[in-house]
Amino acid sequence: MSELNEDDLVQVFKALGHPTRLSIMSWLKDPGSFPPQEQPAEEIGVCLKHIQARAGVSQSTASQFMAILQRAGLVTSRRIGPWTHYQRNDERIRQLGSTVANTI
Repeated sequence: MSELNEDDLVQVFKALGHPTRLSIMSWLKDPGSFPPQEQPAEEIGVCLKHIQARAGVSQSTASQFMAILQRAGLVTSRRIGPWTHYQRNDERIRQLGSTVANTI
Protein backbone atom coordinates (compact mmCIF):
# COMPACT_ATOMS: atom_id res chain seq x y z
CA MET A 1 0.00 0.00 0.00
CA SER A 2 1.51 3.31 -1.05
CA GLU A 3 1.49 6.32 1.22
CA LEU A 4 0.07 9.72 0.43
CA ASN A 5 2.37 12.54 -0.59
CA GLU A 6 2.41 15.90 1.20
CA ASP A 7 0.00 17.57 -1.26
CA ASP A 8 -2.45 14.66 -0.86
CA LEU A 9 -2.26 14.95 2.92
CA VAL A 10 -2.99 18.67 2.82
CA GLN A 11 -6.01 18.10 0.55
CA VAL A 12 -7.35 15.31 2.78
CA PHE A 13 -6.94 17.31 5.98
CA LYS A 14 -8.62 20.34 4.40
CA ALA A 15 -11.52 18.13 3.30
CA LEU A 16 -11.89 16.70 6.81
CA GLY A 17 -11.46 20.12 8.40
CA HIS A 18 -15.17 20.94 8.19
CA PRO A 19 -17.37 19.37 10.88
CA THR A 20 -20.15 18.37 8.47
CA ARG A 21 -17.76 16.74 5.99
CA LEU A 22 -16.14 14.86 8.87
CA SER A 23 -19.60 13.71 9.98
CA ILE A 24 -20.48 12.60 6.45
CA MET A 25 -17.40 10.37 6.37
CA SER A 26 -18.49 8.81 9.66
CA TRP A 27 -22.07 8.32 8.43
CA LEU A 28 -20.84 6.62 5.24
CA LYS A 29 -19.17 3.92 7.38
CA ASP A 30 -22.69 2.56 7.89
CA PRO A 31 -24.60 3.04 4.62
CA GLY A 32 -27.42 0.88 5.97
CA SER A 33 -28.24 3.61 8.49
CA PHE A 34 -29.65 5.76 5.68
CA PRO A 35 -33.24 5.41 4.40
CA PRO A 36 -33.87 2.51 2.01
CA GLN A 37 -33.06 3.05 -1.65
CA GLU A 38 -34.10 1.26 -4.81
CA GLN A 39 -30.68 -0.42 -4.86
CA PRO A 40 -28.89 -1.23 -1.57
CA ALA A 41 -26.60 1.55 -0.35
CA GLU A 42 -24.04 -1.07 0.70
CA GLU A 43 -23.63 -1.98 -2.99
CA ILE A 44 -23.95 1.31 -4.85
CA GLY A 45 -23.40 3.99 -2.22
CA VAL A 46 -25.68 6.47 -0.52
CA CYS A 47 -27.79 8.81 -2.62
CA LEU A 48 -26.85 12.47 -2.30
CA LYS A 49 -30.42 13.34 -1.30
CA HIS A 50 -30.08 11.16 1.83
CA ILE A 51 -26.73 12.73 2.74
CA GLN A 52 -28.24 16.16 2.20
CA ALA A 53 -31.23 15.40 4.43
CA ARG A 54 -29.11 14.03 7.28
CA ALA A 55 -26.71 16.97 7.08
CA GLY A 56 -29.57 19.48 7.00
CA VAL A 57 -28.03 21.48 4.15
CA SER A 58 -29.14 22.53 0.69
CA GLN A 59 -28.60 20.28 -2.33
CA SER A 60 -25.90 22.60 -3.66
CA THR A 61 -24.06 22.63 -0.34
CA ALA A 62 -24.24 18.84 -0.09
CA SER A 63 -22.91 18.60 -3.66
CA GLN A 64 -20.04 20.93 -2.79
CA PHE A 65 -19.19 18.93 0.33
CA MET A 66 -19.14 15.69 -1.64
CA ALA A 67 -17.05 17.22 -4.45
CA ILE A 68 -14.43 18.28 -1.90
CA LEU A 69 -14.37 14.81 -0.34
CA GLN A 70 -14.15 13.24 -3.80
CA ARG A 71 -11.27 15.50 -4.90
CA ALA A 72 -9.42 14.42 -1.75
CA GLY A 73 -10.01 10.81 -2.78
CA LEU A 74 -12.03 10.01 0.34
CA VAL A 75 -15.22 9.03 -1.51
CA THR A 76 -16.14 7.64 -4.88
CA SER A 77 -19.32 8.38 -6.79
CA ARG A 78 -21.63 6.54 -9.15
CA ARG A 79 -24.40 8.04 -11.27
CA ILE A 80 -27.59 6.04 -11.56
CA GLY A 81 -30.16 7.89 -13.62
CA PRO A 82 -30.48 11.40 -12.24
CA TRP A 83 -28.97 10.49 -8.86
CA THR A 84 -25.39 10.41 -7.62
CA HIS A 85 -24.46 7.84 -4.98
CA TYR A 86 -21.37 8.05 -2.75
CA GLN A 87 -19.23 5.46 -0.98
CA ARG A 88 -16.19 5.79 1.24
CA ASN A 89 -12.88 5.03 -0.44
CA ASP A 90 -11.60 2.72 2.28
CA GLU A 91 -8.30 2.06 0.48
CA ARG A 92 -7.51 5.78 0.51
CA ILE A 93 -8.48 6.00 4.17
CA ARG A 94 -6.10 3.13 4.96
CA GLN A 95 -3.36 4.96 3.04
CA LEU A 96 -4.08 8.06 5.10
CA GLY A 97 -3.76 6.09 8.35
CA SER A 98 -0.50 4.52 7.22
CA THR A 99 0.95 7.85 6.10
CA VAL A 100 0.01 9.57 9.35
CA ALA A 101 1.43 6.73 11.42
CA ASN A 102 4.70 6.71 9.50
CA THR A 103 5.39 10.38 8.84
CA ILE A 104 3.82 12.55 11.52
